[in-house]
Amino acid sequence: MTALTVALVKGGRTKIRYPATVIADDGDRITVRAPWAAEGTRDFGFVRFEPGDVFTEHFWRDRWYALKEVRSGDGMLKGWYCDVTRPAVVRGDELVVEDLDLDLWVSADGSAVLRLDEDEFEASGLAARDPQAAAQARRALDTLELLARGTGFDRLLA
Repeated sequence: MTALTVALVKGGRTKIRYPATVIADDGDRITVRAPWAAEGTRDFGFVRFEPGDVFTEHFWRDRWYALKEVRSGDGMLKGWYCDVTRPAVVRGDELVVEDLDLDLWVSADGSAVLRLDEDEFEASGLAARDPQAAAQARRALDTLELLARGTGFDRLLA
């Protein structure tokens, strides 16, 4: 397995960088595993990300989203955190992902599917700066929600 650094960029600035291990790369989708990378616990109200959590993250080089399976340190599935992003780019030993603010949370049992940060997306000004990218981002969020409410992500990740 290969190590790399995931760089999450938002608004032209690197928001966070963290080490990850590549578990698969078929040239289109790259899958990495990484521990919760932020300091301390982050409580969103619907889920808590905390030290010990493990993220299995799926990034595509041709799709406008990333799927992150979130498990507690003891292996219990918490759910899926989905980021709307520009297609991922690998540069040497770094995976660069541009976050476009829109997110989706899907609980482990599928009972909760929450669209997140639509206000941040509107406030970002992306629609004015790059209307095509904004349209792609909205389509990506709609696609993720349809998958989550339908067959789930299994077919997508097969």
